[in-house]
Amino acid sequence: MQNLTQEKIQSNFNFDEWLELSRRDPETFESRRLESIEEFINSVPEDKQHRLRCLQWKIDRVREKMPTPLAACVAISDMMWNSLDRLNQLYNDCESAASKKRGKQVLESLPKAKIIEFIRR
Repeated sequence: MQNLTQEKIQSNFNFDEWLELSRRDPETFESRRLESIEEFINSVPEDKQHRLRCLQWKIDRVREKMPTPLAACVAISDMMWNSLDRLNQLYNDCESAASKKRGKQVLESLPKAKIIEFIRR
């Protein structure tokens, strides 16, 4: 059901039509934009919807603060790249921790030796 709704949303999107609507009737454009966003959020599993609503709220605040749509697009794109960078860092941190654990396991598997104390003269 949810994939069907997402496919419907994607297949019905016509950029030129939305562009014309935004120029001709900005209020209707905004209303339809909000409806489309809500329809998409409702199409995902319920446990993911809250996170998407929070993200959309953040995107809307960025759009409000920017002086032009292009500036908003750049700012939102920066948000996306920053999020991707954080995800990459988390991945690298996990890989590093796993590597250290593997290294520790290798050291623990080596034969043990008795350490002899040298007497100082």
